[in-house]
Amino acid sequence: MEHVRDLQQLPKAHLHLHFTGSMRPSTLLELADKYGVHLPEALTGGEPPRLRATDERGWFRFQRLYDIARSCLREPEDIRRLVREAAEEDVRDGSGWLEIQVDPTSYAPRLGGLIPALEIILDAVDAASRETGLGMRVLVAANRMKHPLDARTLARLAVRYADRGVVGFGLSNDERRGMARDFDRAFAIAREGGLLAVPHGGELTGPASVRDCLDDLKASRIGHGVRAAEDPRLLRRLAEKGVTCEVCPASNVALGVYEKPEQVPLRTLFDAGVPLALGADDPLLFGARLADQYEFARHHHGFADAELAELARQSIRASVAPEDVRAKLLSGVDTWLAAD
Repeated sequence: MEHVRDLQQLPKAHLHLHFTGSMRPSTLLELADKYGVHLPEALTGGEPPRLRATDERGWFRFQRLYDIARSCLREPEDIRRLVREAAEEDVRDGSGWLEIQVDPTSYAPRLGGLIPALEIILDAVDAASRETGLGMRVLVAANRMKHPLDARTLARLAVRYADRGVVGFGLSNDERRGMARDFDRAFAIAREGGLLAVPHGGELTGPASVRDCLDDLKASRIGHGVRAAEDPRLLRRLAEKGVTCEVCPASNVALGVYEKPEQVPLRTLFDAGVPLALGADDPLLFGARLADQYEFARHHHGFADAELAELARQSIRASVAPEDVRAKLLSGVDTWLAAD
């Protein structure tokens, strides 16, 4: 019987975590109380809400819960608290590097505009990184449901703050809406400014949305990407190009992308040589943090410790962590695996 190593002790990088979705449920309750926000029962039950996003109505409900949670973040101190707690949770789960994703547009009305909102977020990330010792950077994400010109504005802003901790540019929300190619200019601006292209694709729609991210947006990583498993040629392409898929297994099941944990194609992607970075996506709504995703791979897909160590290495290699941080984390993975 193989010794079962503690997955919270396994050094790893976290590349797919949304800003509001990183909140602790207890913090949401406190902030809602502070601002007199009425939370629906789905957010107060102590259990993750029952979600299903495979139809428009389900996705709308998921977004509504997310928006209500976001409305409880109103002052700079709330932002600082959210980021510090996200960092603390990550450290507890063995993460040595976190790239947190945010659309600052959502916070701009309450924080004095787009630029002040992004600066408050970046300052909070700096402070949390110093306090917890966790390396942290920011991915600025545009919203598919909005006009591509908004995305260009955000891309220019993201590039302006590349020296302050912004490392990538993403595209999130319902991928059934808005063609990837509509956002090609925004991604070109981001790439020319030295940012990683990290759009979402291959979650609610099939392999074609992953191909669009590669062809139209020149993605260097794909948020989710699991539906690539349905297309062997696409799998080969991802493996050959070394494009990492940020797979969030608990989220896939919670949103009904797959009915059962065993159906998430972790094994198919891993065996095809596609680099993976397991992520928690929105722990507030899915109830599972970073180490839980590795537990998912172990429990539902039979990943042995050597394979879990390889998943951790792939997450570290796909990060933008500086060489010294990367080397330290990779050596920590070897130590974890060597322990009896």
